[in-house]
Amino acid sequence: MTSREAILKAVKKNQPGHAPLPPQTYVPVEGQDLALRFTDVLTSIGGKVIAVQSWEEMRQSVQSLFPGQERRVNLVPELRNIDIDTSIDHDPHTFENVHVAILKGHFGVAENGAVWVTEENMGDRALPFICEHLVLAVEGRAIYPTLHEAYNQIGNANYNFGTFIAGPSKTADIEQSLVLGAHGPKSLTLFLKETSNTHAHHSYSGT
Repeated sequence: MTSREAILKAVKKNQPGHAPLPPQTYVPVEGQDLALRFTDVLTSIGGKVIAVQSWEEMRQSVQSLFPGQERRVNLVPELRNIDIDTSIDHDPHTFENVHVAILKGHFGVAENGAVWVTEENMGDRALPFICEHLVLAVEGRAIYPTLHEAYNQIGNANYNFGTFIAGPSKTADIEQSLVLGAHGPKSLTLFLKETSNTHAHHSYSGT
């Protein structure tokens, strides 16, 4: 038996047993304007939020914000009529020249401005992190007040890979000076598609 095998065997033998999850201690917040809270928080961490009434309005806004000839990848089904590349090769090296990636988020979290996105909406898990500018679309009714409630939704969902994305890439490691786009998208633009009741949210069940 090699030393590596011996170490792994010892680790496996000495793993602690399963323990029940602790009881939930948070108190659900009622009555707040979730869309407004979500917008304020995401804006404060470097994101840009644009409220739209329809997918057509979003399409026009995207064309206006990113009018150049650089490569743009759109994976939002409701925006298929937009003149943007929708093909995906599952090789991260093919994304090195993606200027804008347009993806659909499952829901947002008002508490921290994060958006839950799974691989089914990314095309490839590298895409939202390698593009220069990231555009996300979220339904106004699909906003949860806190991460506790968000995790309650995704705990039993079926997905291969998922992540919370909050704002553009940023770091303050050097002299505590905040820099955006240091190791990921330089900007995050989120389109919040308004609904008649932004206090309510939908139920997420994954794929």
